[in-house]
Amino acid sequence: MNVDDVKALASAIREEVAKAITGQRDTVDLMLTALFAGGHILLEGPPGTAKTMTARCFAQALGVSYGRIQFTPDLMPGDIVGANIYNFQTGQFTLTRGPIFCDLLLADEINRTPPKTQAALLEAMQEHAVTFDGTTHSLGKNFMVVATQNPIEHQGVYPLPEAQLDRFLFKHRVSYPDAPEERAIIIHHGGGSASHNIEQYGIKAQTDRKTLEAALATVGDVTLVDDVVGYIAALVRGTRESPDLEVGASPRAGAMLARAARARAALDGRNYVIPDDVKALAVPALRHRVILSPAAQIDGRLVEQIVSDLVDQTEAPR
Repeated sequence: MNVDDVKALASAIREEVAKAITGQRDTVDLMLTALFAGGHILLEGPPGTAKTMTARCFAQALGVSYGRIQFTPDLMPGDIVGANIYNFQTGQFTLTRGPIFCDLLLADEINRTPPKTQAALLEAMQEHAVTFDGTTHSLGKNFMVVATQNPIEHQGVYPLPEAQLDRFLFKHRVSYPDAPEERAIIIHHGGGSASHNIEQYGIKAQTDRKTLEAALATVGDVTLVDDVVGYIAALVRGTRESPDLEVGASPRAGAMLARAARARAALDGRNYVIPDDVKALAVPALRHRVILSPAAQIDGRLVEQIVSDLVDQTEAPR
């Protein structure tokens, strides 16, 4: 597989998702970038903006094993990873795998569960494995988490800790559709059939595990020259030196941004990274890894604007 094959594969996935989802092209593009970069994505947006629906259709178009967890306040870590359950008939413990054993996991409303349960995802997101009862179980190379959360609710939610946010490659804000898209949504989904049944849209699988592994290997071979490496490093270090930010991005952020830039280049059919790849991904890759300073919070500054200003101020290679 080469970068042209990756580009064609991404286009086919977009077309399948578009059978059910109107608009949201930027959301699907970032999900594809996260997929081919081997990362995870957090979708944040108000209710009814098709976050869950988009993730379900994305999994259907990929054709990989899919699991969904509806996070609730009473959810326990064992409900996610599974457990060894004692069988009284056989006198032995039986391994019961949780919904996390899949290729694409939808963590729906992830901030509705307490930190103890949220922490069950930490090892899975970092090492693609889970450990319980002293045994480590692999989740496979293609494991990906698509998490959703609602930004406008403040009761009954548990904000994700910084250590977990840092494990997400992207945090994407899902916005409301424009007027033509909203009309199309009403026409498309306002009929008599149940719009939540994605089978009716005829979404066909475009990949399998082997195809995804080949695509990931191709993305890993995309050229990243020293000048672009220096640009990424300067941008990440700039977040730690900015007076508007109390906490800057971690070294992990630079490594993940580089992988994401490689994936974006491959999606465009290029086998080399350009500075524009980094610029396009800087905000979704860094907005959740930094913390505003008290002065910036008082002034009502937005973290997205601060990161954008840093991108403009950091000299890019030519």
